[in-house]
Amino acid sequence: MTPFLLLPLAAAATALPGPPPQSGPGASSNPARAAADRLARIGHSAHGDSFDEGPRQRPWRMEGIGRSRFPVTTTVPEVQEWFDQGHTLLHSFWFFEAERAFRWCLKLDPDCAMAWWGMCRANRDDEKRAAGFLREASRRKEKVTRRERLYIEAWEIDHALDLPGSGDPPAGGGGGRWGGGGDAKRARFVEALERIVLEFPDDLEAKALLGLETMRSPSRIGAELVLQQVLAREPDHPGAHHYRIHDWDGEDGVVALDSCERYGRVAPAVGHANHMPGHVFSGVGMWHEAAIWMDSATRAEKEYMRRRQVFPFNSWNYAHNQNYLAYLQAQLGMPSAAERGARELLAAPLDPKHNDPDRDGYWVWREGFEALYRTLIRFERWSGILAPGTLPWRDRLEDRVRRAYAEGLAQLGLGRVEDAKERLAALKQLEEKVRAPGLAGLAEEYDVCWRELEGLIQLRRGETLEGLRLLSEGAARELKRREQDDDPPDHPRVVYGVLGEEYLKLDSARLAAAAFERALSKVRGDAFALAGLARAHAALGERERATECAGRLLHVWSGAEPGLRWMEEVRALGLDARPKDASPRPQRDYRTQVLDAFGPSTWEPCPAPPLAAADSAGATVTLEEYRGRNVLLVFFLGEECPHCMEQLKAIQGRSGEFEALNTALLAISGDPPAELAASEALGRLPFRLLSDAAHENARRFQAFDDFEELELHATILVDRDGRLRWSRVGGAPFTDLAFLLAEIKRIDAAPPPGT
Repeated sequence: MTPFLLLPLAAAATALPGPPPQSGPGASSNPARAAADRLARIGHSAHGDSFDEGPRQRPWRMEGIGRSRFPVTTTVPEVQEWFDQGHTLLHSFWFFEAERAFRWCLKLDPDCAMAWWGMCRANRDDEKRAAGFLREASRRKEKVTRRERLYIEAWEIDHALDLPGSGDPPAGGGGGRWGGGGDAKRARFVEALERIVLEFPDDLEAKALLGLETMRSPSRIGAELVLQQVLAREPDHPGAHHYRIHDWDGEDGVVALDSCERYGRVAPAVGHANHMPGHVFSGVGMWHEAAIWMDSATRAEKEYMRRRQVFPFNSWNYAHNQNYLAYLQAQLGMPSAAERGARELLAAPLDPKHNDPDRDGYWVWREGFEALYRTLIRFERWSGILAPGTLPWRDRLEDRVRRAYAEGLAQLGLGRVEDAKERLAALKQLEEKVRAPGLAGLAEEYDVCWRELEGLIQLRRGETLEGLRLLSEGAARELKRREQDDDPPDHPRVVYGVLGEEYLKLDSARLAAAAFERALSKVRGDAFALAGLARAHAALGERERATECAGRLLHVWSGAEPGLRWMEEVRALGLDARPKDASPRPQRDYRTQVLDAFGPSTWEPCPAPPLAAADSAGATVTLEEYRGRNVLLVFFLGEECPHCMEQLKAIQGRSGEFEALNTALLAISGDPPAELAASEALGRLPFRLLSDAAHENARRFQAFDDFEELELHATILVDRDGRLRWSRVGGAPFTDLAFLLAEIKRIDAAPPPGT
């Protein structure tokens, strides 16, 4: 057998500093135990669990991400290029790809302290990994310049590392920025950044990072002034534009419109650089501009996924982009486009760790569900809501709340008051459960839902005062929730708009106008409120104001689908209205923009890379041979890997189920064909055994660690059309066979992507 266990790890030892040899009482003196320990580490990084996570393939020179320069101490000149790439990606919060660049720095120069510091910053949401990488930077800080050392020591404060030479331990205890430490620790960290700025006034990166750490704080004017200094020297600095956008995101977004217009053009290949301008443009009611930027963001993410064999559940901001785009398309009167985007997310590959709707990790699926739920209610698709299977409800508390609310509205919209009352009763039965500790957000949503639904039911029953009281309370609560989180909003419609519609039905046009204005005060340029306001002013005989509102509606809904009742009701007023844009700045028209340069409009599985491997008889095997069949491709590390054999035997036990799903089983390792043919253990398995002695196939399928030159376990699904549908690559083989079988069934039953 190929000595795969020893060679890759020996090579890796020259690439990165590994853990010190174990000695003393904790070391194993039993050779058999030591051998077992080595076998248990097959396929794992030689440097511990932290290196088993994160990217495993080398970086590439990325275009369209902007530029920044952060000089570091290194013995290898090439390191500076990769460090700058990683640092620039951090300015756009692209943490995964930033870590890839910093890992390559360490491959080239294991003692580069600032590369370890970069690894820390790239793991802002994983305190354990971040602190571990920072400790490695701290061990090397005596070898760098004073400027670099100050950066490392600032992050020691941020992550509450009590290290020799780093001063007194910070107040408030450990846990890093997101794990505790309190205001005192945070103040000391910001002060440390300020001192770098003071000592090195020409260091633009220190000012940019200070702007990042003080944005959205009571001193955000200070952050603005610091970031303006950066832009005065570097007008295209991606971090300064990005942090300004975050700093002013909300009602004051107009302050950062210049950065919104520039950031995505500076870094067009970065999804988040297109996403954040969409945030601000929506906040100021520039719906066309917001949709253009958010559509560009989704396309940039889809292009990245297509080119790099990345799945939606591994692309950190894609699902949020698509959900937000669906919200914006709805605001533009495009419910069919919004619904398509929502269903695209629901149809995306599932994953038992990252996208399983029956467990906690279901980010992509949840974003798709919320987009569909919001769109159907917003456009009063009552029959669709009640049709079985339209909304994929689960037996979870949050779904039971939303289902009772949505179906209650639908029954009411279809004139079935008694059926609506039954759904309200079902909703109220959940009250005790939603008020359990830890469910404050769901309780707030519940308090809006039941008031809105019961208020409408009371109005249909003729209980006008009680109905209006409940609706008014629900509207105020919903607006408060929207002020706290509008990203996009949880509740599917602005309840003040619902209240305005009810006032119109009661011939209380003045009160209706006030309610619609209240809705517009928070959701600027909201077409639904503008339509209501035009009708209210017309009912009051205020034709000029009605015409103005109708003109604004015609601009927002210039590309709206035909037949929307809100538009038809305004047209029936007979107003001589012309489209009018009341936005802070001129906008482009979303319909006319060609955004293909950013990437495709629809996510589709990317084509599988070429497979060219010899089977145990020496014959060349390709995926074309299996066109028309699904393929489960398992990269394993040889017969000596106990975990690999456990996985292969587990698949053997369910091979009949895979065969029933028209799925071929291929297992590929670095062993030569002759050794595969000679292995009795492997010969008993229901796999076609393939040889990948040079690891060329493993590299193409990302089943190889370029940093440590190490084979990895990989389990990959290729569909009958030769496209990648799912994969899991890492230090341990994947063994959740029930998931794989269910996902194959789901793939086979799904319509083609984009339909």
